[in-house]
Amino acid sequence: MLIYMLATAMTIVMLIATAFGLHQEAAKVRVKANTRRIDPFVVRKPYRRF
Repeated sequence: MLIYMLATAMTIVMLIATAFGLHQEAAKVRVKANTRRIDPFVVRKPYRRF
């Protein structure tokens, strides 16, 4: 019975760690995408609506 409880606890901990890792990886990708869009050295033409 003890082995089953330990296995269950380890499984739950690994699922939580995986979710946390995926969340952090998504945040890194989001930051990378946002910094790529905002480039202060690129001359932008003003948007005109005709």
